[in-house]
Amino acid sequence: AETANIVLYGSGKEQIKFKYLNEKGTRFDRTHAFEGIIPSLERRYRETDSMAVREELAKYLNNKPCPECHGMRLRREARHVFVGGKTISDISRLSLINCRDFFNLLQLAGQKAQVGEKILKEITARLSFLINVGLDYLSLDRSAETLSGGEAQRIRLASQIGSGLTGVMYVLDEPSIGLHQRDNSRLLETLTRLRDLGNTVIVVEHDLEAIEAADYVVDMGPGAGEHGGRVVAEGTPTQVAANSASLTGAYLSGRREIATPAKRTPPNALRELSIRAASGNNLKQVDLQLPVGLLTCITGVSGSGKSTLINDTLYAAAARHLYGSALEPAPHREIEGLEFFDKVINVDQSPIGRTPRSNPATYTGLLTPIRELFAGVPQSRERGYSPGRFSFNVKGGRCEACQGDGMIKVEMHFLPDIFVPCDVCHGKRYNRETLEVRYKGKTIHEVLQMTVEQAREFFDPVPVVARKLQTLVDVGLSYIQLGQSATTLSGGEAQRVKLALELSKRDTGRTLYILDEPTTGLHFQDIEMLLSVLHRLRDHGNTIVVIEHNLDVIKTADWVVDLGPEGGDGGGRIIATGTPEDVALIKGSYTGRYLARFLAARQTRPAATASTKKPRAKTKAK
Repeated sequence: AETANIVLYGSGKEQIKFKYLNEKGTRFDRTHAFEGIIPSLERRYRETDSMAVREELAKYLNNKPCPECHGMRLRREARHVFVGGKTISDISRLSLINCRDFFNLLQLAGQKAQVGEKILKEITARLSFLINVGLDYLSLDRSAETLSGGEAQRIRLASQIGSGLTGVMYVLDEPSIGLHQRDNSRLLETLTRLRDLGNTVIVVEHDLEAIEAADYVVDMGPGAGEHGGRVVAEGTPTQVAANSASLTGAYLSGRREIATPAKRTPPNALRELSIRAASGNNLKQVDLQLPVGLLTCITGVSGSGKSTLINDTLYAAAARHLYGSALEPAPHREIEGLEFFDKVINVDQSPIGRTPRSNPATYTGLLTPIRELFAGVPQSRERGYSPGRFSFNVKGGRCEACQGDGMIKVEMHFLPDIFVPCDVCHGKRYNRETLEVRYKGKTIHEVLQMTVEQAREFFDPVPVVARKLQTLVDVGLSYIQLGQSATTLSGGEAQRVKLALELSKRDTGRTLYILDEPTTGLHFQDIEMLLSVLHRLRDHGNTIVVIEHNLDVIKTADWVVDLGPEGGDGGGRIIATGTPEDVALIKGSYTGRYLARFLAARQTRPAATASTKKPRAKTKAK
């Protein structure tokens, strides 16, 4: 134990004799104090200027509550002030809905009542604003860094409603991200209230309900990337639905729709993945059975425990079993059925790289065969260029002025750093000699500037490259550039790049895929393409688990598991399981209610042109 302590924390002032071996093979002795592994890591973490080193060392850091205040962050005196029998820390730990109930029921007497009346009114009003944008499951002490983009945006929205300003233009980028249909309705009511106050509300959105609730719709297109950039249709939702040139209008009117499978794949009772007594966060001793080889949707209102059950419990336990991962699964008694899998892949929305050097070509492995093609042209062979010459990450072919970044960072001291194109290569990343080599008339820089669609046509005669490019086309990314910086890709785009990489690999048919809201930021047509990819993976025998709110995805699933009934403390239980049709019959399920209306609306709507029909608002899933 003493030896382990010295190795981990160092020897302090005690001198220890060390034996060293130099490059020539000579042995020599040195006597000095040993720093220790943990102090060494802490020092390197503090002193390093490299973001990559800092991120690597951060993997070994963990948080634990302060032993003095037990995570309350207040000194002893402040922790012993009570209002209504609760300290400020107790109140901060309550979910917003429970917090509002506490203040609504709080009884103060005499002078305290007079002092507290206006304060209580302000507190309950502000809590109501947060609850009305679908955040009733959050607690006041929730760390800001753990909030999703959609949650952070809705908190800012709630603060604006509370300000009561008029004559303001609000611009929101997909505020419905991560929201269940029940919460979506409340969000739209909030936006309508902002408009009614005399403000202008501009929303970038793909959600059907949001489009139908709008006073005016502007549809951009007709395609993505170089095929877009024009206003295809504008007007009321009815007018856009009637416009034959609008792809969005086609889905609004019912001329096009994501088809419900004619036949569901039944589960095999002998092939199940089971989790027993999962109790992480708000889960209430949940027993989950997932059919192997099917597409399963995990549904439920925001904060009902979906991510805790799937990401924190299932994925972490499967990764530890299959790979010996260091991830610590959320509390559960046991997990059975992992013998059916040889791989588990969490296709999340985290960036594919944190530096401008990372791009779709490097992440998917496309750049390697492309560099080999350039190294094989006669001019390269004459000059003795290897594939490494066409890498912007190593010396040789890259521009040394910017070290292959194409951009130079200019530190602005009191302002954020800015990046300007390199004066030598003008953003091309490579030196002049490398750019003299051409493959079919194109330099390596020009190839990286191509969109996936252009590159697919250009490399059609090269099967190893064409196959990888086709997977990017299949997941709806034909418009991105091969060399586009990873930092400019949205979360949804990064997720689809990862999915394309998995599609390009050799398939064993024994993979567990986990996706958390893959339809984020996707148009109806993109969702259709994504579903065809997921169904293809399923047809190969793989198991797909998708956390999703989108009803078009839920209705195409083979199996649905609905958590709830509410978020936070009111959730954490499995409310319904079965096919989408089975779940639609469950009265206690919010997902079931909206799914029943959605399926019924789709069945009753004739697929006629929208110009002869009334607006679809009458049949929307609400």
